[in-house]
Amino acid sequence: MKNKKVAKPDSDPLALRIDKLLWFLRFAGNRTMAKKLASKGHVRLNGRRVDRAHMMVRQGDILTIPQGREVHVIRISMLPLRRGSAPDAQSCFERLRTGE
Repeated sequence: MKNKKVAKPDSDPLALRIDKLLWFLRFAGNRTMAKKLASKGHVRLNGRRVDRAHMMVRQGDILTIPQGREVHVIRISMLPLRRGSAPDAQSCFERLRTGE
């Protein structure tokens, strides 16, 4: 019997794990913090509660991210390939709303 290659959940080139995305876009200081933020259920993806760090985000998706007293609502315009500078991160999303 030959070994079959099984696709990993994050192998889709048009999608990115939400924990990685939060880290890449600098909403979390490190990957562990991003995982906790995603797993606690406070982040929303297209209006649905996120409770798993491995949920996949695609271009055009809308994220609601609480951060301190602020709530950021953003639309993903482009998936980043890595964690870059703050201006690079900000070029990957469009702010729809920031509020308390």
